[in-house]
Amino acid sequence: MRALPPAARGYILCVVLAATACVTPALADSATPWTTVVLLAALYLGCELVKVCPLLGGRVPEGIGSFFPVVLAAVLLLPPAAAALVALPGGLAGTVGGRPAGVRRVWHGAQQATAAWVAGRAYGLLHGPATLGGAPATGSGTSAGPADFPSALLPATAAAVAFCLVLTALDSGILAAAERRPAATAWRGSVVSSLAPHCVHGLAGLMMAVMWRSPYGPPAALLVLLPMYISCWVFAQYHRERAAHQATIRALVQAVDIKDRYTRGHSERVGQASTMIARELGMTEDRLETVRIAGILHDVGKLGVPTRLLRKDGPLTPEERRIIELHPEYGHEMVRGIGFLGEARSAILHHHERVDGSGYPYGLTGEQIPVLARVVAVADAFDAMTSTRSYSRARPVPVALAELERCAGAQFDPSMVRALVDAIGRTGWHPVVTSDEDLQVIPAGAATPGMPGPAARPSALAGMPEQGSRPAAPAPPPGRVPAVPGPAGGSGGSGGSGPDADGTGAGGIGADG
Repeated sequence: MRALPPAARGYILCVVLAATACVTPALADSATPWTTVVLLAALYLGCELVKVCPLLGGRVPEGIGSFFPVVLAAVLLLPPAAAALVALPGGLAGTVGGRPAGVRRVWHGAQQATAAWVAGRAYGLLHGPATLGGAPATGSGTSAGPADFPSALLPATAAAVAFCLVLTALDSGILAAAERRPAATAWRGSVVSSLAPHCVHGLAGLMMAVMWRSPYGPPAALLVLLPMYISCWVFAQYHRERAAHQATIRALVQAVDIKDRYTRGHSERVGQASTMIARELGMTEDRLETVRIAGILHDVGKLGVPTRLLRKDGPLTPEERRIIELHPEYGHEMVRGIGFLGEARSAILHHHERVDGSGYPYGLTGEQIPVLARVVAVADAFDAMTSTRSYSRARPVPVALAELERCAGAQFDPSMVRALVDAIGRTGWHPVVTSDEDLQVIPAGAATPGMPGPAARPSALAGMPEQGSRPAAPAPPPGRVPAVPGPAGGSGGSGGSGPDADGTGAGGIGADG
């Protein structure tokens, strides 16, 4: 704990003491139903240990979190102190990310025990045990009567909400103490992302508790637990696949940045602007993700262009310009075999087409150009005009938007230009800075398909030192404008006017995309 700030160490100690106070009554009370406690604690511990079983695909990705239906079933079946005791083994054995792992495990155990105790108190205050049917939990696990539905839903939901609120409050506290984040900001983000998943897990816990109290006993409760666990495991696999997709995209973007080093952040900004346009057009969340990926990867074909052309300071010759104009086709070939990109591949291929047919590589016109390609074309030109390059100064956002509007109908789809103008007029333009930042393929706040894991909360003890931090991007050489020399040098084309993202078209301004 030496790496933790004193405030964080004191905070963790206070939570551990609170958890100790919560479980002590169960240890001292001779009436504690130890058979039920041991069975539920072992079941919760097993659920946490199965997540790291090699036979099931290895470790579940960090962020999936603990499997809480068993803990919430314990909250409904047992006195608060006994429920807190059930949460301890699984909390201590759960997966943790980063170091010090021992402190993190103690934190998770204490956090979950405290939350279970509070949830049990809330459940008791709403007379939840009376709605469950049967006598209080004993070693027999049998019932004297059926559960009272729908009356049982209210106290069970209140218990799940209380459990969620305590977990998120404790998490926001440790984030504030360890990283000096504003506690209110961390709290709001945690509650929004965690409340619904905890309620789902609470409903599963209620069904498990009802079956536990039924004449069929604990074995019947597993019939509820098993499908729920399988669905969470499937979601974990989905989460792992999405993480692999994210890593693939990041690697491709970083490869382009290394080769074309003075346009760092251009890909992310184009993805950001593309998403703004797509959202303004009312595209679905799934398509927003696709258009963001298309914007991020639109220039991946530059990996096939000779570096000397990308970094040339002067104007390109006609032959060099023709080589540059091959980069959309190079990019399409590079990503052809990446199945998850889907419609984004067509945007990579056609983002330099123009609605009047004078673009490249195929000279498509109007509606022949794929929708996402028309979106990315506007976003690409907008960022090119508002970014400082070695051959051009950044234009103010209003000037760039006015230029896009002037070229709408000839170079750009007017509806895409109008969408960007409206989006920026409402929210402003706050571009991302560098591709060193982690890419978030799914837009912030978007619902994730599948079974959500309640630990979508900010990672507890996030302020503890991890494996190391990414070094800052190197500063450009003195006297050099921090932008990659565009392939068209300063001329951008053979004549005319208008924003062409590569400066290679007939009306380019030399802004490299």
